[in-house]
Amino acid sequence: MKYVRILFAVALAFVFCSAFTLKDKEKKEKAVYAFGVGASFNDSVVYFTEVQMLDSVELDKSGFLPKRDLYTYQLKNFLEYEMKKPDYTCMIYFSENKSKLEKEVSKVRGKYRKSKGVVLQVLPPAGFMFKKPQE
Repeated sequence: MKYVRILFAVALAFVFCSAFTLKDKEKKEKAVYAFGVGASFNDSVVYFTEVQMLDSVELDKSGFLPKRDLYTYQLKNFLEYEMKKPDYTCMIYFSENKSKLEKEVSKVRGKYRKSKGVVLQVLPPAGFMFKKPQE
């Protein structure tokens, strides 16, 4: 009977400890998607990137993209140095839900389409991709 109690206590401890490790395994990394917009007051062309999945990135506890300013500077530097388009203001939109982000793309594009004389140009993924900033 003494061995049964010890065996039962060990089994109970094993079940109790494994319950906490299962929670960590259930916690699954969600993909983060983003797109960028570059606009200038001096030019009628507005540049858009495609919706892209960001490589190995997680949103912080408050739901913000860490180092989002560095992603914005990637787009700004691309427009400035690769496309020779200085003085562009760049913005980045991000979400864990790709369909919501695609709705946001159409909403932002719609606002620019309403403006007369504005030309929308899409930057293909072959030309520009967001990269994880160096730490």
